[in-house]
Amino acid sequence: MDFKFDDSMAMLRDSARAFAEKTLKPGSQEWDEHEKIPDAVYKEAAELGFFGLSVPEEHGGLGVGPLAYAAAMEELARGSASFQVCATVHNSLVCAAVAKYGSDEQKQKFLPKMAAGEWIGAYSLSEPGSGTDAGSLSTSAVDKGDHWLVNGTKAWVTNGGFAKVFLTFVSTNKEAGSRGITCLLVEEGAPGFSVGKKEKKMGLRASDTRELIFHNAKIPKTALLGQVGGGFKIAMSQLDSGRIGIAAQAVGIAQAALEEAVSYAKQRKQFGKKLSEFQLTQAKLADMATNIEAARLLVYQAAAKLAAGEKCTKEASMAKSFASRIANKACFDAVQIHGGNGFVREFPVERFYRDVRVTEIYEGTTEVQSLIVAREVLG
Repeated sequence: MDFKFDDSMAMLRDSARAFAEKTLKPGSQEWDEHEKIPDAVYKEAAELGFFGLSVPEEHGGLGVGPLAYAAAMEELARGSASFQVCATVHNSLVCAAVAKYGSDEQKQKFLPKMAAGEWIGAYSLSEPGSGTDAGSLSTSAVDKGDHWLVNGTKAWVTNGGFAKVFLTFVSTNKEAGSRGITCLLVEEGAPGFSVGKKEKKMGLRASDTRELIFHNAKIPKTALLGQVGGGFKIAMSQLDSGRIGIAAQAVGIAQAALEEAVSYAKQRKQFGKKLSEFQLTQAKLADMATNIEAARLLVYQAAAKLAAGEKCTKEASMAKSFASRIANKACFDAVQIHGGNGFVREFPVERFYRDVRVTEIYEGTTEVQSLIVAREVLG
């Protein structure tokens, strides 16, 4: 499979790399400490077009293909995984869903503002009692004629504290199970809708993660995305692209860990020699580099199939599972190479070690990816 980048794809990748080097990487440690990314960073990213990657050109976005998108996401994650998760949720889960399933009126209303970064999107499927088992969600929406009456709580919502539009999955027919799930485009400030406390997390601390609370919330009928009862299809259809985005994130974090480990190994001396001269150190670095390259190729393969309009469920799950596992190992080894210094916040590998852990959990756990791959292989 040919993964050669044309000029426009290479330009986007290089632009993301430059933004990561200039803005994300220098600030990421401070943002982690304060658990917040400055507004100016989001503004700069918007001006560079990173919030319009999945928005078609006719609605003000860049409309880039999955392969270029994956490469850009890797570069952003290499600079700051906390920023990248904001961008990938906004693009691959929210903008892409509106572009694919939205009415003409919804596209005209939401996409230009989202492409410009004026409105950031959030994706709300999980609940306190339902994560992987998405079909059992309990947040309900009752048709009241001129509006939906929504009650329930959503959990782990990335961008929750500053998003303007929330892609929210609710049950409109409990007895129908997953066939009774409907998707609503909930806007900030809707009556009865509020955002809960900011979660205190192990990693991705600068990423804003919240609960959403619906207490007799009145959501207009125009908020319906797609068809009543068609929400589960929307959720599942976006997961392949979402998993590619998280796989790219894992590769980006792993690449950053490798670069820090190489730099440290070339400088640090023990027993009169640089760490890079020890064969055991060399073996760790070689395994890290090999696994990262293999993971990157899996990400590109899944993205290429998605771009070609082919089913890529197996490939996306393979990429997400493998990339997240090798990224966790790469960050573990990077800390090990740093020794005691890897255990303190002065060195970035400590943050990478915390940030990377969630890549094996969100967008479907590693165990779920194994089930999906096995199902696809067995037929």
